[in-house]
Amino acid sequence: MSTTPDENAKRGTDPHPLRLRNFRLLFIGRTLSALSEGLVPAALAVAVVLATGSATAMGITLACATIPRVALMPLGGVLADRFQARPMAMGADLLRVFTQIFVGIELLSSSPVLWHICVSQVLYGVASALSDPTRSPMVVGTVPESARQRANAAMGFTKSAAWVLGPALAGSLIYLVGSGWVFVVDGIAFAISAGLLAITVVRHVPSPPQTLGKDLAVGWREVAGRRWLWMSLVAHSVWNFCAGILMTLGPVIAILHLGGESTWIWILQTGGIGLLAGALLASRIRIRRRVMWANLALATYAIPLLLLAVHAPVPLIMVGYGVAQAALGFLNPTWDTALQEHVPADRLARVDSYDWLFSLAAMPLGYLVAPMLAALWSPSVPLTMAAVLVVVVCLFAGTTPSVRGLIAGVPAKESAPPPPAVSHS
Repeated sequence: MSTTPDENAKRGTDPHPLRLRNFRLLFIGRTLSALSEGLVPAALAVAVVLATGSATAMGITLACATIPRVALMPLGGVLADRFQARPMAMGADLLRVFTQIFVGIELLSSSPVLWHICVSQVLYGVASALSDPTRSPMVVGTVPESARQRANAAMGFTKSAAWVLGPALAGSLIYLVGSGWVFVVDGIAFAISAGLLAITVVRHVPSPPQTLGKDLAVGWREVAGRRWLWMSLVAHSVWNFCAGILMTLGPVIAILHLGGESTWIWILQTGGIGLLAGALLASRIRIRRRVMWANLALATYAIPLLLLAVHAPVPLIMVGYGVAQAALGFLNPTWDTALQEHVPADRLARVDSYDWLFSLAAMPLGYLVAPMLAALWSPSVPLTMAAVLVVVVCLFAGTTPSVRGLIAGVPAKESAPPPPAVSHS
C-alpha cells in the first residue's frame, strides 16, 4: 500500500516519488498534458497554412494563444494560491478539451473558418495561464521535501521528452489521418489528464483572503525581497531573449548556408536529446549550491550562438546546441526545487507565475529584435551580441553572493518581508 508524503517524512525515509500514489497519478496526468501541448505547434502550423496559405494568418493564430497566456499568468498564480491548484489544473485541462476538439471539428469540415480557430486559441492561452502556475504547488502537495528534486527532475524529463516527441507524433498523425484528427486526439489526452487529476489527492496550504491587487503585490514582494530569486530571473529572462534570437536566425543560417531544412531539424533534435540528458542528470546528482551551478551552466548557450554566427561545421553546432540545452534541462527541475524549498507554500504559485511571465515575455522580444538587427548588419552580428550578453549576465548572476550563498537544505539568509496583516472587519 502506498504511504502518504507526511508518513514518509515522519519515518525519515526518502521514497522515490513515483512510489507515491498521488504523485504517480499527477505525473501521468502532467505527462499527458505536456505531450498534448507538444502536439499543438506543429499541428496548428500545418493546419493554418493548409487552410489559408498565409504566413500572416499563422502569426495571428500563434499570437492569439500567446498574448492571453502571458497577460493572465499573474492572475493564474493568484487563483492557484487562493484556491486549490488541483481543481485549477483540472479545469484548465477541461477547457482545453473543448478548444482542441472544437478546432479538430473545424478542420475536419470542408471550409474551416480562421476566426473560429483564433477564438479557440485565445481560450487555449487562458487555460495555459491558469494551468502553468499550478505545477509547483501540486508537487509540494504530493511529495515530501526530501524527494522533490527527483520529482521535479522526473516531471522535467517527461516535459522535455514531450517537446521532442510531440512534433514527430504530430507529423505522423497528420500524415496518417490529417491535422483535424490530431486536435481530436489532443483533446482526448487532455480529458484523460483531467480525469487523473480528479482522483489525485493534493495537500493545499490556503492563502489568506485579500483583494486581487494585494494578492499580486504579495507575490511580487516574494520575488523582489529575495535577491537570489530576482537575480536568477534576470538571467533566465536574458537566456530566453537570446533563445528567441537563435530560434529566429538559426533556421535562416542552417537552411541557406548549412545544408537546408534537414540541418535545422537535426540541430533541434540534438537539443532535445540534451534537454533529456540534463533533466536526467538533475535527478542523479546532489550538489549544495545547485542554483549557482545551474545559472552558470546557462552561459553555455553562447556556444551555439557563436557557432551559428561563424557558420561552423554542422556537427559542432549540433554538439554545442546539445550541451546548451542540457544546461536548460538541468536548470528547470533544479530551479523548481529551489522555489519549493525557499518560498512559502501559500505564495508559491504567485512566484511561479512571475517566473513564467518574465520567461515567456522575453523570448518574443528576441523574435522581434533579431530580424531588425540582422537587417541592419547581418545575422552574425545579433547572434554574437546575444552570445556575449548571455555569458555576462548568467556568469554575473551565478557568482553574486546571494546566489552563491543559497545552499540546498539550508534556509536562505535573506527572505521576503511578511505580507501585511489582513483585516477581516
